[in-house]
Amino acid sequence: MIQSLSRRGNCWDNSPVERFFRSLKTEWVSEIGYRTYEEAKYHITEYIIGYYSQFRPHTHNDGLAPRVVEQQYWNAQKTVAKMI
Repeated sequence: MIQSLSRRGNCWDNSPVERFFRSLKTEWVSEIGYRTYEEAKYHITEYIIGYYSQFRPHTHNDGLAPRVVEQQYWNAQKTVAKMI
């Protein structure tokens, strides 16, 4: 992520990160927590790479999972390439 250097008092800069952490806490992190740092690191990495970045629907993608949107993009590129 890129640090925002906008003017003071602009509350919208941090909202995507806050939304991500809310999703992480409510969808993935166990209520009892983790016993070790390594256990937390492993499970949170699984959430980010294995679920959030591939399968979890995102409002930015009209409710579709990133994996589906990427597949649609590549299918559209193949169609354009055939037309040329």
